Amino acid sequence: MTTNGNAPRLGVDIGGTFTDVALETPKGWFTTKVLTTPRAPEQAVMQAIRIVLNDADVEPGSLGLVIHGTTLATNALIERKGARTALLTTDGFRDTLQIATEGRFDVYDVNLDLPVPLVPRHLRLEVKERMTAQGVPLIGLDEAELGGLIDKHLVPNRIESVAIGFLHAYVNPAHERRARDILLARLPGLSVSLSSEVSPEMREYERFSTTCANAYVQPLMGSYLRRLESELQRMGMKCPLFLMQSGGGLTTIDTATRYPVRLVESGPAGGAIFAGHLAKQMGLDHVLSFDMGGTTAKICVIDDHAAQTARGFEVARVYRFKKGSGMPIRIPVIEMVEIGAGGGSIAAIDALGRVGVGPESAGSEPGPACYGRGGREPTVTDADLVLGRIDPQRFSGGRVTLDPPAASEALSRVVGGPMQLDGPLAAFAVSEMVDTNMANAARIHAIESGKELESRTLIAFGGAAPLHAARVADKLGIGRIVVPSAAGVGSCVGFLRAPIAFEVVRSHYLRLNAFDHRAANRVLEEMRREASDAVRRAAPDAKLQQRLVAYMRYVGQGTEIVASLDGRPFGLDGTEVLRAAFEDAYRRQYNRIVPGSAIEIISFGLTVWAEASFADAPAGDAPGHAAAAAGTVKLFDPEQAASIEVNLYRREDLKPGARLSGPALITEAQTSTVVAAGMQAEINRFGHIELTRTAR
Repeated sequence: MTTNGNAPRLGVDIGGTFTDVALETPKGWFTTKVLTTPRAPEQAVMQAIRIVLNDADVEPGSLGLVIHGTTLATNALIERKGARTALLTTDGFRDTLQIATEGRFDVYDVNLDLPVPLVPRHLRLEVKERMTAQGVPLIGLDEAELGGLIDKHLVPNRIESVAIGFLHAYVNPAHERRARDILLARLPGLSVSLSSEVSPEMREYERFSTTCANAYVQPLMGSYLRRLESELQRMGMKCPLFLMQSGGGLTTIDTATRYPVRLVESGPAGGAIFAGHLAKQMGLDHVLSFDMGGTTAKICVIDDHAAQTARGFEVARVYRFKKGSGMPIRIPVIEMVEIGAGGGSIAAIDALGRVGVGPESAGSEPGPACYGRGGREPTVTDADLVLGRIDPQRFSGGRVTLDPPAASEALSRVVGGPMQLDGPLAAFAVSEMVDTNMANAARIHAIESGKELESRTLIAFGGAAPLHAARVADKLGIGRIVVPSAAGVGSCVGFLRAPIAFEVVRSHYLRLNAFDHRAANRVLEEMRREASDAVRRAAPDAKLQQRLVAYMRYVGQGTEIVASLDGRPFGLDGTEVLRAAFEDAYRRQYNRIVPGSAIEIISFGLTVWAEASFADAPAGDAPGHAAAAAGTVKLFDPEQAASIEVNLYRREDLKPGARLSGPALITEAQTSTVVAAGMQAEINRFGHIELTRTAR
């Protein structure tokens, strides 16, 4: 993607508690945070945009680009606040969503709670049709029966959206497309999602689940995006509006409206891109991204400046750390672990008398007790305020004035009294619990990824991460932390560093010993056309790049590995090219191959993108010098189990080369950085805070 380097660019991120905006101009960055307005999210977006445009003295018509990420789709799935949705499926397969994979994520729990399907059974409708695994029609679509289902079920139940998932539609989508035509002819305003377009892969449960999720959020997201687009145009903006996708690429409103399920992890994806860009800027090959906002914390392992990616993830897990306990979404996604541990996460005493934090959040309405908006339950933000980590007058740039006595009262009532903890010890108990949860989540994620943590640099951003980074790093044995400039709105900055991209994954089963290179090339050409068209709509003149992979395995195995290919059409030597790519990938993952075993291809994946083009401000060197404190503040010290007086620094006063020692507190408009005892802080040549552990 090539943009006018002189035109200001805007990033917008809607979170569960705050809506963040970052404006990049030739004069520098202008950022703000405002409370999210859940009932009409575009209101907070427009409020925040007006603030940064006014601060930067920029006219709306001069903007060159707006990039938006949001958790609205995620929240709709978690809170079950989407459209009234029906599933139309092949006769005999209505219970696929209920049966799932028949696996148990906890074999010892006799009272296992399973994810509840988005579509209830009475709205999962069967129609006679059948396609073979080779894509040959076996039983034609019964159009008369489909018409009866419309009259008997869709109309009386006021269905707003329909997911269509037929058996083997990923090979031949003809029946799904014909069913859509019939539905729209009868019900013109209906939203319709086809599994052959949303997730054209084998494995019916994951394909149906993803298609239902897309249908469930499509009316909500389509309505919101059109309202936002209208508001931006009314303000006078003439630039394109792009949406961040879960896999790390940008797309147009039209594509996002068709496939809103691809926006489910868009906000966290921006944060991972931000951390990867920062790692490249600083020459760090192995980092741990730590993004903690108002509702959740996201942890991502980044190697060689790029986050790990996956073909799917789970949303709304019934059990927080239990893989398999959530709703599977089969889309390209940046791989990370996300837990309900943000500033608004609510603290309580559980049935066993232990302090628990999250995943429930106070959000922006009513918010933490200290917001003075009606919230009475103590949250992580209340604990941080009582511990002295937050300046109550500068919180959210001074737009939200905090009430320390209200925070103290809530913590004492809910935590301090039952636990017999006086003063800030109740607040520390909450903070320590959430820090331990985040450290445990990072360990689990690293183990599952086969990675180590101790030698990595922790990159902390989001409104709450810099407050907790030192303690989390200490628990993980990490000795170096970077808190970037514009840390409080890191995801927004990441949006402005992302390429326009689109990924297509399509199942196409082939045995290597019977490889048909012509059939494979036909599939790849269709994929190239689909992905290129999606990117061209946003970047018509850009030079496109592509990445091709094959998902392969030995015959008899249950899971595939990713084999990278050069992207050229297959020739007569295609069998050997694929075998070499598979064995190279298999050897890297398992340190061996299985000679003589048959190999099969399950799917191909193709990503097409237009490279983002932007110019970072040049970094300057500055001699080291002692930072000047702006005053002092009472900060809780875990080692002394008491509040002590420490130096307070304003980040805007700290220039490259400034150095200070902990314990200390560095405040800025959108966050604060805790410099723990035994740590040295320095502003590096890029303007980022580097924290180094010098003693324990």
